[in-house]
Order: sequence, then C-alpha cells, then structure tokens
Amino acid sequence: MMARLSRSFFSRPAPTVAPELLGRTVVRVEENGARVAGRIVEAEAYEPDDPACHAFRGPTARNATMFGPPGRLYVYFTYGNHWMANVVTRGKGEGSAVLLRALEPIEGLNEMRRRRGREGPTELCSGPGKLCQALGIDRSLDGADLIRGRVIWLEEGRPVEPHAVVSGTRVGVSVGLDRQWRFVVADHPFVSRGRPGPPTGRPRVSTPSTR
Repeated sequence: MMARLSRSFFSRPAPTVAPELLGRTVVRVEENGARVAGRIVEAEAYEPDDPACHAFRGPTARNATMFGPPGRLYVYFTYGNHWMANVVTRGKGEGSAVLLRALEPIEGLNEMRRRRGREGPTELCSGPGKLCQALGIDRSLDGADLIRGRVIWLEEGRPVEPHAVVSGTRVGVSVGLDRQWRFVVADHPFVSRGRPGPPTGRPRVSTPSTR
C-alpha cells in the first residue's frame, strides 16, 4: 500500500492542487474489504472567487463540505442522475475544491463493470459521473476524510511530469471561461470528452495568501 497524500498537500489553492493530483490514486474500499481504485488522469479546479464554483455565493446546505477542512470529499448530485466527487482544498471556511473528472481503472475492474453495466475499460471512469458510479461514490461519502478515512482515500501514486500535463477550459460551465483550470494527462485514452490542445507544460499558477 502506498502512502496517502497529506493534509498539507490539499491546503493550497485548487489551481495549484489540480495538476498535481494527476497520477495520484483514488482508493475505495468495499464492505468486504476489496479495493476498487483508479489513477487520476483529469481534474478541474474551482476557487471561491470563481463564478462557476458552488462556493461563489457562500455556504449552503448543499456545499457545506466545501467550506470544511481541506482533504475532505465533497459529493453533490447533478443533472438529476449523476454524483460528482470533489477534493476540498485551501483552508477551512474558504470554499475551494477540485473536481475529479476521469480515472484510469487499476483495481477492481470487475466490480466497476458490474456497477457501470459496461465492459470496455475506457467506459468505466472516463467522466465525473461515470467514475462515481464505478467506485460507488454517493452522498453518503460527502465529508469523508481522504487522509485518515477507511472507506475512501488518495494515495501518492505516480505523479505526472509537468511536460505531460495539458490545461484548457472546463467542461459544462457557462461562466469563468477565461480560467484554464481543466488539467488532463496529454493523449491519455481514459480522459473524458473534449480534449485540450497539445501539452505546453504545467501552467504557472500563483499561490495567493489564505484569506
């Protein structure tokens, strides 16, 4: 078993954390102790001053976890039939997170196939709703501690080199289009629809002070 990512890893702005999540491993443990896991190949950042972010207008019952400690899982329901999994970043009370958009399945593929009703590996976790279904992530995991929890966590995995990271416009948003905060492993077959352009290296992202 690999070491888990630390709380300090997540205690930074989402645009800094998101590209560094690529190559890390999401581990979900079944009730029988079996592991289902995938390597992160696509992620999107959302910040407090970002009009596309759930936290933009402040805390609500739905987004409360976003304002909690970093390193927690924020899960919400969208489009009437999809769960979405996010990793909370920055500090408590700020409202910052990274959406997990796609994984490369590496453990428990048979269980993923059963949940998804699909056979092809690229159909299992190549989208935020798909990966939640494949890993059995729903609202019951909202607020789960990804550092010390026993049901779901993030391991160090194999970080992706900066030259292999591509950034682009986030998917499915109509505001905040100037923020190139969708990060993808270049030319990876398991990413979701709509691929950014050729790799240009990891964007240089400033790290503002915590408010």
